[in-house]
Amino acid sequence: MSDRRLVIGGTGSGVGKTTLTIGLMAAFQKRGLTVQGFKCGPDYIDPSYHSAVTGRVSRNIDSWMISHDLLKDIFARGSEGADISIIEGVMGFYDGKDPINNSGSTAEISIITESPVVLIVNCASMARSAAAIVKGFQLLEPNVNIVAVIANRVGSEGHYKLVKTAIEQECKVPVVGYLLKNEMIEIPERHLGLIPSIERGELDSFFDKLGELIEATVDLDLLYQLAKTNELKEYSTNLFDNKAEKGIRIAIAKDAAFNFYYQENLELLEAEGAELVYFSPLNGEGLPENIHGLYLGGGFPEEFAEQLSSLEEVRKSIKDGIEKGLPTLAECGGFMFLTESIETNSGDVFPMVGLIPGKVKMQKRLAALGYRQIKGADNNFLLSPNLEAKGHEFHYSTFEPSEPIGYAYETKGMRGLKEEGYMNYNLISGYTHFHFASCPEMVGNWIRKCEEWKGK
Repeated sequence: MSDRRLVIGGTGSGVGKTTLTIGLMAAFQKRGLTVQGFKCGPDYIDPSYHSAVTGRVSRNIDSWMISHDLLKDIFARGSEGADISIIEGVMGFYDGKDPINNSGSTAEISIITESPVVLIVNCASMARSAAAIVKGFQLLEPNVNIVAVIANRVGSEGHYKLVKTAIEQECKVPVVGYLLKNEMIEIPERHLGLIPSIERGELDSFFDKLGELIEATVDLDLLYQLAKTNELKEYSTNLFDNKAEKGIRIAIAKDAAFNFYYQENLELLEAEGAELVYFSPLNGEGLPENIHGLYLGGGFPEEFAEQLSSLEEVRKSIKDGIEKGLPTLAECGGFMFLTESIETNSGDVFPMVGLIPGKVKMQKRLAALGYRQIKGADNNFLLSPNLEAKGHEFHYSTFEPSEPIGYAYETKGMRGLKEEGYMNYNLISGYTHFHFASCPEMVGNWIRKCEEWKGK
């Protein structure tokens, strides 16, 4: 594992963490370095940028959903072979699960991984005041190690020099560079439609340009020096040790419509002896042959609702497989796909698989966002009521059942307990995204159900 790593933290959401992160990755790549990306928190989209830039699968590290030792294990495994690891923060540096402590925050992850921190400050319309902001971030938690600052959205090089002088005098850390206010470097397709462009390589020129801008105004040599720290002690949890193959094949839907998977979820399935078989519903591919389980992840089925609706043979293949008892987990976008229909924001209604009685309706405001503690309903083969997993919800749609349904989970979030999802046949589905490492027993339960179904 490399002994060079940096956490890219921000004073708040929207200060430019992702832009600076992928720009630094691109700039270090241009220098011939192997870069490994990580993302604090549960987000699926930012890691897709990291992976596109570095050519290595970016990994989520979340100090609330998984144990600290397991987080270190994931970080150490992911960093193997890299010259430098770059960890993009989430929200503001101290924002996490709880407003009165560091739980789940970028700050906590920087402490767990013993990583130097680069603080990104939006310096628009301020000079000496930027020093007060940095000083506050230094003083709130004595165990964080802020080693540098990057000034974002400065008005000119002269403005940057004012900010740099103030921060370096008052905070005793170097301001290693800046980016000007420049709409040309805003990340294109930031939300919907992101994944197809990345997979087709359409953002390569953007990455190159951003890397060049970073190299021109950020001291990469100094940053590389500041990234050097001690190697983390080995924290092997044995969770990912490969076990004997069990002859179980699990189909994984993977394309522009379905692509939200934690890499560790997939690797835990493989560690339990499963062979993963990828297929693309969006490209007209039905269920692969000789499979014993199905994983329909989240994504953007609403963006491809018309196309998915037209693929009658694909929808029939998936419906027939699940109705026959194929042990299936469908999360968020996968859950939406299995309903009777999706109504888009434009009011168009498109038939879906029709397995879950009810319809999904898109809306422009957020329907749910936040961490979840999850317990399964009775007879939930994946997550029994005596187990608890962790995950999150993030969606703009609502589900309206057309008849009374059996829920799959009981979830606990900021607003208390609620019944969520749908369970029937050997199907477990709902809006909740799971992190399997929060409850590894889920993986063993799934594999055993696949073996049972295979035996029949």
